[in-house]
Amino acid sequence: MFGLRKEKMVADKGKRMKVAEKGEEENSEQIDGDLVLSIEKLQEIQDELEKINEEASEKVLEVEQKYNVIRKPFYDKRNDIIKSIPDFWLTAFLSHPALGELLTEEDQKIFKHISSLEVEDFKDLKSGYSITFNFNPNPYFEDTKLTKTFNFLDEGTKITATHIKWKEGMGLPNGVSHEKKGNKRQFAEESFFTWFTDAQQKDDMDEIHDEVAEILKEDLWPNPLTYFNNEADEEDFDGDEGDEEVSVEMRIAGLRNLATGKR
Repeated sequence: MFGLRKEKMVADKGKRMKVAEKGEEENSEQIDGDLVLSIEKLQEIQDELEKINEEASEKVLEVEQKYNVIRKPFYDKRNDIIKSIPDFWLTAFLSHPALGELLTEEDQKIFKHISSLEVEDFKDLKSGYSITFNFNPNPYFEDTKLTKTFNFLDEGTKITATHIKWKEGMGLPNGVSHEKKGNKRQFAEESFFTWFTDAQQKDDMDEIHDEVAEILKEDLWPNPLTYFNNEADEEDFDGDEGDEEVSVEMRIAGLRNLATGKR
């Protein structure tokens, strides 16, 4: 009798364990089902948010396009006034912490002939923009307008630039001619014109970033007066290499004084 009772107890315990395991499996299935349902609902909400964000982006572009039209006559008036200020763009470039480093001594001579600068978004803002440098007649090249254009395409960014018609004896860099080796021109140093002539298809999204173009478009162009009036920190001219930097600063200060009528 004791043996039968013990076997029955073991059997009952086994049944209870199976029932418990079955309950755990059912509970686990219920949890998994609830989790999947929650994730699906969450994804639906995210999809709706994406639609709203896309719509918001389109609205922002529409507003920007509207105000680009409103800004245009003011930019034109500003350019007209700037033309009456000697070496305005040269001074603004030299005073800019990033762009100033891009101008070689020969670049600075050429920049004295800039009459105006224009940055223009395409009608479809997402498709690109252009940067145009207008020049007075000068001894360096035949062109009076140099334009660099950035086209944003599905396959990458297409960059085009005016082919500069250098006058005899002039060229890149530093106002002298340089032969090309293969498809690449050998530059003695980085300069504004090495950047300007770097026009090619950018297929890799990581290569689309053009820091100089973005600085011109987003920083210098909106308010060049900020940099024309910019006073460099006097601490920048301490130390052994101060003489050269002070010379640049004195030249900038002289240009500002000339523009404002100061002596």
